[in-house]
Amino acid sequence: MTTTRGAARPHVGAALFALSLGGFTIGTTEFATMGLLPQIGDEFAVSDPVVGHAIAAYALGVVVGAPLLTVAAARMSRKRLLLALMGAYTLANLASAAAPSVELLVVGRFLAGLPHGAFFGVGAAVGAAVAGPGRRGHAVSMMMTGLTVANVVGVPASTFVGQQFGWRVAFLLIGVLGAATLAGLAAFVPHDGPVDSSVAQELRSLRNGPLWIGFLAGAIGFGGLFAVYSYVAPTMTKAAGLAPGHVPWVLAVFGVGMTAGTLLGGRLADRNVLRTVIGGFVATGATLVLFALVGRWAAPAIGALFLLGVTSQVLGLSMQTRLMELSPRAQSLGAALCHSALNVGNASGAFFGGLVIAAGWGYLAPAWTGVGLTALGLALVLVLGRQPARRHDDVAASVAQALGGLDDAGDGREAR
Repeated sequence: MTTTRGAARPHVGAALFALSLGGFTIGTTEFATMGLLPQIGDEFAVSDPVVGHAIAAYALGVVVGAPLLTVAAARMSRKRLLLALMGAYTLANLASAAAPSVELLVVGRFLAGLPHGAFFGVGAAVGAAVAGPGRRGHAVSMMMTGLTVANVVGVPASTFVGQQFGWRVAFLLIGVLGAATLAGLAAFVPHDGPVDSSVAQELRSLRNGPLWIGFLAGAIGFGGLFAVYSYVAPTMTKAAGLAPGHVPWVLAVFGVGMTAGTLLGGRLADRNVLRTVIGGFVATGATLVLFALVGRWAAPAIGALFLLGVTSQVLGLSMQTRLMELSPRAQSLGAALCHSALNVGNASGAFFGGLVIAAGWGYLAPAWTGVGLTALGLALVLVLGRQPARRHDDVAASVAQALGGLDDAGDGREAR
């Protein structure tokens, strides 16, 4: 397909917008439970740590579904796969809204988590191919912008709706978001030809020591963020003394921090991804210490949460880019594994954070737990995770080759 530079760019932008919309939908859903935790607990008459099991179940679904679905659908058209994943995601969220018990809510959250990582993995690879060589970090950051904007707008809005009309209404509205995402993907993501990949090729990429070191570092280190964020609503009301009606604004501040971290992380990752990973770990650990020290006072606690949004997103985006570098022949799998790692951290952080709260150590104790988890992730990177990855252009070229027939990848080459 022949196009001019001017004609190609709007199509690339529209494709990245559709992927960002998917990120917004998933981000709103993933973190909505954290903002609605008190309302869910009140309806089912269970404690905050028990509702935390729904958070952990979602994370476990991501951990299981990300690699399995990515590998199983290795030869499937990327556009068709994105549509199938978002369709399943939407149905699982509607099922969660109808859950008659906390146990079935946990099941619904697990099912919703299954398509999450595969969607981001495939979407990141598609975005990288569309953007072209040398723009991988930018493409990933564009997709992840939807996730961060969800924390500025989607999560606070769902928390407000849940407080005013009930948490089930919030999940129903998230189902509407899923339908809108399906329409955007169908309209804007370019059609692709046969995928030059196979289940065997994807599985062979798993025989990669540095890839698994990076996965393990992320799985442990991301737990630091989620030890705190899983319980952010009760922490801000019970430790910092805020009224429940102020919680949506706190979540919005965190989301603004994540948005800033996404923009910063994309630029830094394109310069030196490994240094950005290390810096992200250090900065996240330092911010958790700050939150533990000032969390009893509302204004400083909110400021620390803003910084945590920045540092954790720099870490998350650079870690995803790093895992894509370490799996050049299986970009979708590398990106999906990052989301598996992040959600191992989500589950472990929620679990260990709930343990120290249930033990009576207070709502700021999870921050110290998070410091320990972040330090362990950093230690793994420093000791074992410094193997050089392939050059940026080589990796981006591998993505484009793996996705074969993407119209816009071709358009970009002709335009150049």
